[in-house]
This record gives sequence, structure tokens and C-alpha cells, in this order.
Amino acid sequence: MRLFRQGYVTAPVLGALWFVVISTTVAIVMSFATGAAFRPSVGLSLLWGVLAGVAVIHGRMIARGFGMMVGAIGYLGYGPMVSGEVGLLPAILGHGAVAGFGVLGLMVILDGVGRAALTRHVFEEAVIRFLTGFGYIFFTAIVLIPFYVMVMTSLKNQSELLQNPLDFSIDLSKGFGLLRSYQELFQDFNFGTYLVNSFAISVITVFVTLLFSVPGAYAVARLRFRGRAAFSRSILLIYMVPMIVLALPIYIAFSMTGLRNSILGIVLIYPVTTIPVALYMLQGYFRGLPSEVEEAGLMDGLSRLAVIWKITLPLALPALASVSLYVFMIAWNEFLLAFMLLDDPSKFTLTRGISSLNSSEIPRQHLMAGAVIATVPIMALFLGLERFMTKGLTAGSVKG
Repeated sequence: MRLFRQGYVTAPVLGALWFVVISTTVAIVMSFATGAAFRPSVGLSLLWGVLAGVAVIHGRMIARGFGMMVGAIGYLGYGPMVSGEVGLLPAILGHGAVAGFGVLGLMVILDGVGRAALTRHVFEEAVIRFLTGFGYIFFTAIVLIPFYVMVMTSLKNQSELLQNPLDFSIDLSKGFGLLRSYQELFQDFNFGTYLVNSFAISVITVFVTLLFSVPGAYAVARLRFRGRAAFSRSILLIYMVPMIVLALPIYIAFSMTGLRNSILGIVLIYPVTTIPVALYMLQGYFRGLPSEVEEAGLMDGLSRLAVIWKITLPLALPALASVSLYVFMIAWNEFLLAFMLLDDPSKFTLTRGISSLNSSEIPRQHLMAGAVIATVPIMALFLGLERFMTKGLTAGSVKG
């Protein structure tokens, strides 16, 4: 361990690892963006990473000059990334990106690292900065690459997909012609109805869930009654039962009662899956609210229901907003029950409509376009309200 805490060892090791990460990342990005055969060279990445680490600890000016040299030499075929037959501009951009991001990243990672022995604090900070950078890149790639492939595929036509399914670049000269798949979904596949159905069902599910979970959570958090502790502990039991286990009984019961293949049936069954988790989330928040405020309301002559309506619910608005958003996302993304209970295309939810596109007779770009339509609204809603959701989930944890 003492050997690794020497600056002349730490810098080359982290430099080698960092250049492998950057060259792999840039190769993937350039391949997706251009459709050309970019790939990382592990051996050359390790070599240039070692030299870059040494250059960084000898000074920033030396490091910048080294980065420019790596980019130039890389284009000649001896850099940390190997490219197939690509154009001049993509090759320069690719090798320049590896050199630039590699050296700049190392300058941040090795900040404070010198050639001499390192203190434990400096060594651990450098390692943590490397792991943080790697984590950001890795998890961002896991999220963005599938979404990027989905979007790019939806913007292609059938001949382009058959010619090269792995080419995820697009021709911007087509203009609005790129959106042809989306236009056909709404014109020929009734996706406007699917969107309306999903939105209406999700909103009704949120309303019904709050209607039952708010008084239930309040009763568990505030009132004293026999079996309260057992009820509190068993709230999530129904949520822990896999839905696939209940699929056949639900199908039989809904078929016998005439609720299958109806919006009413979906609206009745969706809250069954969301009420338990809403109860669990809200009871924790209600316990965190100061009971003295409610007691003061009772002493002023308010009834228990009036206290809930005029005092508790206004205080619990952040939690109600976060629970509503969470329930909305569950209802919007639900697939199994919709697939099992709905057969009439006029009653399809968005997820059920997308599954109907998974056919050899329907072009693959239409399926990807449907997935984008289902993903983008809920993603925008979550990103726009994420701070309110976080606030609602944590606000009750420090009160009382």
C-alpha cells in the first residue's frame, strides 16, 4: 500500500485506468453518432494513460502539450483509440476527444498529487475522484445508450434499418420527414386514443388512491385502535405478492363479472396495486407532523375530519404531491394487467398499444417511436417535479 501511495506510482496507475475508460466511452459515442467502426485499443490506452499521468504531475502546461501530442499521434494510428475507415473530420474529433477529456480528467483526478509520497488523505481523494468520474460515465451510459438507440431507430425508415441495423446516425437533411413514424402512429395506429386512455386512467388512479390512502394512513399514524400495529406492519404484504400470481384469479373474476375489456375494470384494479405503497409512504409522513397543531385544532372545537381537512392536509401537501407523482408513474407504466384484461383497441392503454406493435408485420421503427412516446412525457414530468418529490419524501423525517 505504501508503494501505491507514491505519486510516481499513483499517477500512472490512475492515468492508465482513466484513459481506458475515456477511450472506450469516446469509441462508443463516435460509433453511435457516425455509424463508423471506432473501437478502443486497451494496450495503447494503458500506455498513453501512464505517460499522461506522469505528464500531469510534472505540470499543467506539460500535460496540455502532451494531450495535443496524443491527439495528433492518435490520428496516425498509434493513439488510445483505433478507428476503421472513417472520414477525416470524425477521426480528428474522436482522437482529439480522447486526448482532451483524458488529460483534463486526469488534471482533476490528480489535483494535489505530486511526485513524492502522498498522505493518506490525498491518495484517497484521488482514488475517490477517479471512481466518481467512472461512476458518472458508466451509469450515464447505461441510461442514455438504450434511450439514444430507441430514438435514433424511431427516426429511420425501413430501408435504412435493413441496410445497416447498427448505424444509429441520422440524416438531418430529411427535416420533418424524420418524424414519419410518429405521424403514422397517430394516423394509422390510433395512438392518440391510447394517450388519452393512459392519462385518464392514471389521473383517476391517483385520485382513488389518495381517497383511500390518506384516511388510512392518518388512522394508522394518529388514532389508537385494536390491531393498529398489525395493520401497520402488514400494509405492504399485498404489494409484496407478485402480480403474476394473482393474474389468473383476476382474469377469471373480471371475466365472470363483465369487467374484463373495460376501462372501469382497469380503474378498479390499478388502485389495488398503488394503495399499499401510498399508505406506507403517507403514514411515515403523518407521524412526522407535530401532533400539537392538531390537538390545538381539536381544543378549538374542530372535529377530527375538520382537523384533517384544514390542518393536516395543507401541511402534508409535499408528501401528497410526491405520492401522487409516484402513483401516476406506476399507473402510466403498468403493462401486465392492461395486457391481460384489454382486447379492444379502442380501450388500450399506451403500454398495451405499444405491445401490439411488436409484430413482424409492423416496422421496427414504429415500435421504437411508440416507446419514445410512452417514455418522454413521464420522463419530463419526473424531471420537472423531481425536487418536489424528494422534498415530499424527506420533509417528515426531521419533524416532531
